Amino acid sequence: MAVSLRQLRYLEALARTRHFGRAARLCAVTQPALSMQIRDLERDLGVALVERRAGAVALTPAGEVAAARAEAILAAVRDLEDAARAGAGLLAGSVRLGLIPSVAPYLLPVLLRAVGERHPALDLQIRESQTAALLDELRRGDLDAVVAALPVGPDLETLPLRDDPFLVAVAASDAGAWARETDPRARLSRERLLLLEEGHCLRDQAIQYCGLPEPQTRRALAAASLATIMSMVAAGHGVTLLPRLCAAEARRPGVALVPFPSAPPRRHLALAWRRSSARRRDFEALAELMRG
Repeated sequence: MAVSLRQLRYLEALARTRHFGRAARLCAVTQPALSMQIRDLERDLGVALVERRAGAVALTPAGEVAAARAEAILAAVRDLEDAARAGAGLLAGSVRLGLIPSVAPYLLPVLLRAVGERHPALDLQIRESQTAALLDELRRGDLDAVVAALPVGPDLETLPLRDDPFLVAVAASDAGAWARETDPRARLSRERLLLLEEGHCLRDQAIQYCGLPEPQTRRALAAASLATIMSMVAAGHGVTLLPRLCAAEARRPGVALVPFPSAPPRRHLALAWRRSSARRRDFEALAELMRG
């Protein structure tokens, strides 16, 4: 029997989750059905791919090689599907778009309104997650494009969307002193810095700009959302760097935004996609909508 795309999808899911039950849920099939297909694949290839253990799964060396090749084949199949969609017209069919959390709430309303007005037939499927997860899904072919802060890696194509300067979010009672500050970077290094938890690119950008040593980084207070951070700023528990795109988070009592006196740090937002994708014209049109 020839190897099927279904078997490759199941193997790829198993390699990703290392668990038969989770892989089955990911593929929307029963666990026995997925297990049977993996056994059929092992029989067809004549080699063991999986070490079955209690509560977990490990891939054999041959399984690791097969899973990597399966991922590449499935990505190529998705690119073939993209090429077919590209012939159906600009922004036709579906686009699976990933956005980082510090962009999605502020950019999506503008984008969805523009799509509804100019491309009502487009099926725009949204996924919000941290940068590393989105880029992994993009490279696997689970997403068509991603909005993230540069850099995203030389293996991806990108189009610039906007430069997003940072502001300092401080307690309103401290705004006057911060506005007179001539060296905000030095002061930031002395303040208690409020950061998003690990995995968020905003955290890495703030640490890089402030030049925090590792011990001080460990003492910085981490939160899961910008809303939580703004509440703590308002209560006087620290300060943070906030991109201008996210300035709406600071529209609450007790918080003030202070611009840098010169040369503010900034992040560079871009739309990224796989170099092998045939939908560049779609992504150019999508980027234009996002620029507003």
